[in-house]
Amino acid sequence: MKLDEFAFFNQQLAGMLKSGIPLESALRQLSQAMGRGRFRTELELLGADLSKGKPLEQALAGRKLPDFYKEMIRVGVKSNDLPAILTLLADYYQRLNFLWTRLRTLLIYPLIVLVFCFALSVFLVAVAGSLSANLGLALGQPMYYPGEQPGALAYGAALLAPVLILGLMVAGVIAVLAVPKWRRNARWVLPGFKEAHLSRLAASLSLMLKSGCDLKTALAPLQSMEEGTKMGAELSRWEGVLAQGATKFTDLGAVSKVVPPLFFCLVGGQGENLPAGLAQTGEMYYGRAVYKSELFLQTVLPVSILLLGIIIIAQLQGLAHLMFGGGFFMLRDLLWHD
Repeated sequence: MKLDEFAFFNQQLAGMLKSGIPLESALRQLSQAMGRGRFRTELELLGADLSKGKPLEQALAGRKLPDFYKEMIRVGVKSNDLPAILTLLADYYQRLNFLWTRLRTLLIYPLIVLVFCFALSVFLVAVAGSLSANLGLALGQPMYYPGEQPGALAYGAALLAPVLILGLMVAGVIAVLAVPKWRRNARWVLPGFKEAHLSRLAASLSLMLKSGCDLKTALAPLQSMEEGTKMGAELSRWEGVLAQGATKFTDLGAVSKVVPPLFFCLVGGQGENLPAGLAQTGEMYYGRAVYKSELFLQTVLPVSILLLGIIIIAQLQGLAHLMFGGGFFMLRDLLWHD
């Protein structure tokens, strides 16, 4: 389920529980209103297990839901305030949806420009090849190779180089998108996405600590969510430091290789109030992610259009030289020999 739909689901579920509807009945009613999909199936199975009398913790264990979400539900049940936790989760997922939607949308523009440039470059090379063959046949002799004309080698390189460079870039993007591990690690490298993930990390920890979890318990579901990534290894190091007896969150910065020192400084700015420090840090990085997305939009689009123009001009210049320059020399040689 999409994040905005997930947020709306939690809002509805919180409202139904506040009105006195049992959890299993609320899950059944909400799942019936959903479209077919894996999330609906998981909710139906969860409601069925609860109707059979299975404890919620056991019923959640077998469901394919986010570990963070399942842990927060358990916390809500233990604190006897599940509607409040669901409301917090709804706000949490709504903010995530706004940020991720914005960042993913902004990536579409440079990708469109990249694919268009590559397609145009291939088209121009194909046109050059076709015209070369037709011109050579029309004049009764083959077209000159680039090295046989003064300066033609440079113009041929100008025509072919963009195809090679853009092709490698397109292949790289496809590889990153196709390999889950690369795609998940890229989120911690790309500007804007890294800040968004740091915001989510701080907000998730703050939410769990406010709900009564200790720091070690709060790290477990987050580490599971980032398993196989650089951040997953980072969270494992944090758990190791806590197991060795560290008591302050800022102590984790000594082993940090992914999270910047500023993150720990901001968290430590609230002193012993760790949930408040994490919440403030999450807000700060949320603002930075939004700012970088705006900056990205204002700079990448003009730069992309400029690069597109440069590539088109360079290829058209090479095409014109190879076609008209080569055709002129061939026609001159043919008339001279005649």
